[in-house]
Amino acid sequence: MAELSPISVPQKDKDRPGGPVTVMTFNLRFGLAKDGPHAWEYRKPLVEKILKTYPCDFIGFQEVNHFQAEFLTKSLMRYGHIGWYNKEVEWWQNTLILFDASWECLGHRHFFLSHTPDIPSRLPGSRWPRQCVIGWFKKRNRHLLIANTHFDFKSEVQQKSAGLVMDFFKRFPEGIPQIITGDFNTTPGSPAHRCFKSRRFGLVMEDKPVTTFHDFTGKETGLHIDWILYRNGLTPISEQVIQDSFNGCFPSDHYPVRAGFTWTKQAHKP
Repeated sequence: MAELSPISVPQKDKDRPGGPVTVMTFNLRFGLAKDGPHAWEYRKPLVEKILKTYPCDFIGFQEVNHFQAEFLTKSLMRYGHIGWYNKEVEWWQNTLILFDASWECLGHRHFFLSHTPDIPSRLPGSRWPRQCVIGWFKKRNRHLLIANTHFDFKSEVQQKSAGLVMDFFKRFPEGIPQIITGDFNTTPGSPAHRCFKSRRFGLVMEDKPVTTFHDFTGKETGLHIDWILYRNGLTPISEQVIQDSFNGCFPSDHYPVRAGFTWTKQAHKP
């Protein structure tokens, strides 16, 4: 797919109501990790079961090695994908977005969460070179921007990363409904969350006691670090944390989060 081209969206298309759209965020867990009984070779069929049980229009994956990306694209053959980056580096972690073939990708961009977002780099204080992928999608007369990201660990770095994601959206036309999926390594109420909230982003299950990171235990930890954020005329109509296990085994150390959205009559401009 080509990188984003600078074209405009008619106002009537920005504001047109539409049917529901389903979105999932899923930290797949780094496939090269030495996880013993939780290694990727054992989790792979469980991931496939989850994806077939809970179909979505869009799925934002984090911590995806290249061999995991190959598995996902073969398992979900009706889906297109963006965000597969730097295939020459075996240990690279991709922030992959898979999208149902009923949606057309008009363009996409890959960014690093840094002051030099177009080249491999990281913010001061960030342990890893974190990334953000944004795609511009269309289905009939509906337009949607989907971002997928993975934040680092320090609060001040997370806050700066949130501001950078807001800047990246400025590369796209204004007023289009926007959704952000990701592993933010922080919980609601944190500086990063407040940054998004100040830009009128809602958060799926913001005020509910939610666990998304469980470290392969299935226990409630209270760590709601996997988010789906939304704004510009989207309203959630379904929200769930997928806690399915298979004979005591889990597909990841994170639970996937899934939400359905409807379009309101008119999208609010950011």
